[in-house]
Amino acid sequence: MFLFRRSGASSTRASLHALRALYRSFIEENGPEARSRRLLRDWLSPDQRAQFDAEGCFEVTGSHTGRRYRVHYGTVSNVVRLDEAGQPETGWCFIPQGALAAGDVMLAQKIALETDEMAALALANRFSPKVQRPRVVRRAY
Repeated sequence: MFLFRRSGASSTRASLHALRALYRSFIEENGPEARSRRLLRDWLSPDQRAQFDAEGCFEVTGSHTGRRYRVHYGTVSNVVRLDEAGQPETGWCFIPQGALAAGDVMLAQKIALETDEMAALALANRFSPKVQRPRVVRRAY
């Protein structure tokens, strides 16, 4: 037969701590935020991917006007139109319906600006880019 030793409380506590750490790492690597970020990176051009990895944002060229937009990491008020000098000119807020992770929202914004810029901006709310953007708050699991 099998012989089992009865483990002490400290051993059980250590096992639970290790299990929680494993669960947290699994969620960080496979949760909705991580999956949406991987999908976004797959759709970015090599230049956009490098900029996103370095700065947490990437630039997109509008399909109709050829203007440049910078899409920052986040879901709200994260698109800024740039002037010729690359400085923020006008902020735009538009998001797809539903509760989506930040990477999914950013991918939808990228596709909208690159394929039908005027329709996306017709739905968007304008804001002043001079106002400090709220910092991204990540969920603690």
